[in-house]
Formats: sequence, C-alpha cells, structure tokens
Amino acid sequence: MDRGFAPADIDTSRPHTARMYNYFLGGKDNYEVDRAAAQEVLRAAPEARDIARHNRAFLQRAVRFLVCERGIRQILDIGTGIPSAGNVHEVAQQFDPGVRVVYVDNDPIVHVHAQALLTGAGPTGIVLADLREPEIILTHPAVTELIDFSQPVAVLLIAILHFLTEDEDPARIVATFRDFMANGSYLALSHATADLRPEVAANAAAVYDRATSRATLRSHAEVSAFFDGLDLEEPGLVQVPRWRPDQRPPRNLDKIWIYGGVGRKAGPQG
Repeated sequence: MDRGFAPADIDTSRPHTARMYNYFLGGKDNYEVDRAAAQEVLRAAPEARDIARHNRAFLQRAVRFLVCERGIRQILDIGTGIPSAGNVHEVAQQFDPGVRVVYVDNDPIVHVHAQALLTGAGPTGIVLADLREPEIILTHPAVTELIDFSQPVAVLLIAILHFLTEDEDPARIVATFRDFMANGSYLALSHATADLRPEVAANAAAVYDRATSRATLRSHAEVSAFFDGLDLEEPGLVQVPRWRPDQRPPRNLDKIWIYGGVGRKAGPQG
C-alpha cells in the first residue's frame, strides 16, 4: 500500500468531513478546526451526533446482512472515513476471515490511520483515491488485487454522496459502479435529507460549505434514483434506524434525517 501523497497534501487549515464525523462518533483523530466546525453543526442541529451514530450502526447492520444473509465475500467501501470501532473488515471478518475488503478515501490522514489499523488485518487494503473518479478506483491495482469484479461484490457509499454536488454528477458515478459490478452484486448507501427537518438540516449543511466538501441534501425520490437498475432489499429506502433494526427505533425519529438502503443487481447470487 503506497503512501501516494506528501505531508504537504494534508490540509489542517480547513475542517474536513471525515475528521468531523470522527468527532461526532467520539473519536480523537481530529483537529481544533474540525472540532470547531462540528460544534457549529451541533449548535444548528443538536441531533447531528445521534445521526452519525445511527448511520454507523446502519453500516454495521448492512455489512452483517451482506455477508451473513447474502453471501458476499468482497466489499469495496468508498469514503470510509477515519477508522473507529466496528470497521467494515472487523464486522465482516468475524463471520468469515476470508472476506476481502478494500477501503477508499481521498483524505491522506484517513489513509495513514487506515494503514496502521490494517497491518496484519488479513485480506484488506486501503487506496487513496476520489469517488469523483470511479474509473480510477475500479482499475486501481490495489483494488483489483483483492476485488474480482467478475464475481459479486458489495459497494458501500455510506454518508458520502451528499458531499457531491449535482454538477459533479453523482448519478453517473453511481451508475459507473453499478454497470461495472457483476450480477448478484450489491450497493449500500446512506444519504442526508431535508425532507424531515428542512430548516435545521439546511443550517447544518451550510457549515459544511466552509469545509472541504459542500453538503447537498436530497429528497427521498432523489436518493431512491441512485438505486435505478437495482432491486431494493426490504424494507427499502428508509431512515437508517428503520433499516433491519436490532432494537426498537428511537421515538424522536424525525430528528434522524438520513436515509439508508441496500440494492441488488439482478442476476444469480455468488
């Protein structure tokens, strides 16, 4: 796993979405600029920390579902963020140590932390690349060394697509992954929305405009469109606490303004 960057590439002068997310999850791998921005988000939307935690729990349930119930044995996690408890490979490999996992992120700091975590972690790798360039990800030697795209794969886009503007054509990016995947593959994604608390969500999203990525809130219909060409698994596209929950969803569900779902590309499963 090459470093692929120079120390000068690490920008600590502006808040970064991955480091802010790390702060919301209670992590320590963030800087004062990230903490200040995260606190500003919390002032606009006090539920932001709960949203992050529910999103993380959705990721873990989705991985467990894909590995245990759908037999997926290779996973491409894009926009992985700074490692914290219950990472994708940890969840997947507790059920089958042979599950192959490749993490992709465009933040050099994420890359450094992931490299340290993955030392001796089995069939797992990390790639420094950008979701906006899907063709590079899909053909990257460190990806293809572990992922065989002629076989079913799960692509995870968890809380990342809302950091792409419409000008960056996220629909094309998702379709590129969908078309490249073998039949029987899966796409799991989560995405922030303004459907439930529009003013609060918009105020929180505005903070990200001063960070490394703008936040684009999308409606249920707009997020559903990312699953075009795929069959949504039950219960469909729902607020993340409602997706195959391990326990009763929280009472203040309207404050969890993020959708999640898992879709399958038609064809025989591997």
